[in-house]
Amino acid sequence: MIRKRFVFCTCLILLASCGFAQDKSAILNILYNQRNAWNTGNLKDYMETYWKSDSLIFVGKNGPQYGWEATLKNYEKSYPDKAAMGILNFDIREIRLINYENAFVVGAWRLKREKDEPKGFFTLFLKKINGDWKIIADHSS
Repeated sequence: MIRKRFVFCTCLILLASCGFAQDKSAILNILYNQRNAWNTGNLKDYMETYWKSDSLIFVGKNGPQYGWEATLKNYEKSYPDKAAMGILNFDIREIRLINYENAFVVGAWRLKREKDEPKGFFTLFLKKINGDWKIIADHSS
């Protein structure tokens, strides 16, 4: 009986590990899609990775801002054209899956533009909503 329980528990752990690996891969994929949208100057596609809700939280240098529309408008104001957007690259430092529907990501970002190269760090909180990972909170500095 103990052996069957051990085998059963081992199988559950392996299944959970496979699921977490797939989730980490899915999260990386949406972040790379987001980067590609930015680098083509497409803010609307870039914003597709964010939760379309008034409860979305974006924290930047001016403090917290709420809502998908407000976040998009802030991006449009801060990055009015492709030259202002530059080329985005990032280094994902950690993806931590909290459970099957919540995760956070820590990383570094940098923009390469003609006149400067700003850089900083970010922390994202993601939630699986209707089977898709969405950023529900973004703290970028």
